[in-house]
Amino acid sequence: MEDTLFAIVVFVLVYAIITLELVNKAVAALLGVMVLLMLGVVDEHSAAGFIDFETIMLLLGMMAIVIILRQTGFFSMVSVKIAELTRGSPLKILLLFSIVTAVMSAFLDNVTTVLIMVPIIIELTMGMGLDPRLYVISQAIISNIGGTATLIGDPPNIIIGSKVGLTFNQFLVNLSLPVVLSFAATLLYIWFTNREQFQPINTNLAKLFSVHLLLEKIRYQYLDTTIDRVFLAKGLFCLGLAIALFVTQTITGISPGVAALFAAMLLMVITRVEVETVLEEIEWGTLLFFAGLFILVGTLEEKGVIEWIAHNVFLKVGDNPYVLVLVVLWVSGIASGFLDNIPFTITMIPIVELLLQSTHIPNNILWWALALGACFGGNITMIGASANIVSIGMAKKFKQDITFLEFMKSSVIVSLITLSIASIYLVVYLWISI
Repeated sequence: MEDTLFAIVVFVLVYAIITLELVNKAVAALLGVMVLLMLGVVDEHSAAGFIDFETIMLLLGMMAIVIILRQTGFFSMVSVKIAELTRGSPLKILLLFSIVTAVMSAFLDNVTTVLIMVPIIIELTMGMGLDPRLYVISQAIISNIGGTATLIGDPPNIIIGSKVGLTFNQFLVNLSLPVVLSFAATLLYIWFTNREQFQPINTNLAKLFSVHLLLEKIRYQYLDTTIDRVFLAKGLFCLGLAIALFVTQTITGISPGVAALFAAMLLMVITRVEVETVLEEIEWGTLLFFAGLFILVGTLEEKGVIEWIAHNVFLKVGDNPYVLVLVVLWVSGIASGFLDNIPFTITMIPIVELLLQSTHIPNNILWWALALGACFGGNITMIGASANIVSIGMAKKFKQDITFLEFMKSSVIVSLITLSIASIYLVVYLWISI
């Protein structure tokens, strides 16, 4: 009983420190683990066993691939081409950048995507006299929605897929429809509520000329180096290989973690990049953060805390499958808006597993409810998802400050719309499945 109490207190304290950002997230999680080890609540061998190395391998592999691809200049080239296609039309800027952001977020990760897209969209909109803050907020929101569609698009999905054993294809097939509908509804809402900012500039010759000069400046600024086409081809080949192995997982039996790390190591060999440089850019803090959280939650599960929460909180609402699915979706959505959705997802996985043992909800619908809630809910506030924090940080570098309330003014309604779309989708899916 004493060990259980220690495990709960340490977990709550770590969660509070992470949420309030008092110290580095990885340090907080690992300090919590060390306290549990020092108190003898868990031993080091059990702790190591709680770590989901499949998730760590998948994250590590994709990080390395993206870092090397970024060196090719491919992402800058794509974003500059998008800027040129818009021809300075405010509505085209929103549409084209949003489509590319959503797709890139699904097949890379949303933080990498906003790091690439946001600086160019700020340059473009500032130069045209538009309000760049609207476009920055829209791209952060869209990146979270687009990343929901696949196994590798958003950290909650990576965690769920790896821990539960869901495949890349299962995510793509089951989440594409609500993601596409939510994407369309979000763009429509942003356009409708800001119609005056999306007026065409075709009738203003002076503005058209200034946009032409602006595009030339952006092209020079972001494509100032010659792109090595052989290097680029090798990078795209290995990214394509990783995705092909994800898609054919049921045939090959190769797990996503192994596929991603294999493609990354192959890319390092065939491109002969400076491995030390790549290793320096890997987000080791994020990987250690994940490892620490797995141990903290694994300890709670071993001590029976997770089972108690499942039976005394979630199952108290009854065994109606429709109610349970909606409770998981909305609790995940609201919690992820104000807390970090990564530790929340890791905590929820064993709870959902226990719910599935007590009820008969088919076709992994509870897992899709958790994924949709954690990813869509991250849009509620600027601290709900990493992509939001990164986007706002980059806007600040351009002297474009976005306040907490300003972000929420747009994002709360979008989150309610997308969670409502997800609710309808899940209820219909459940009705068809039963």
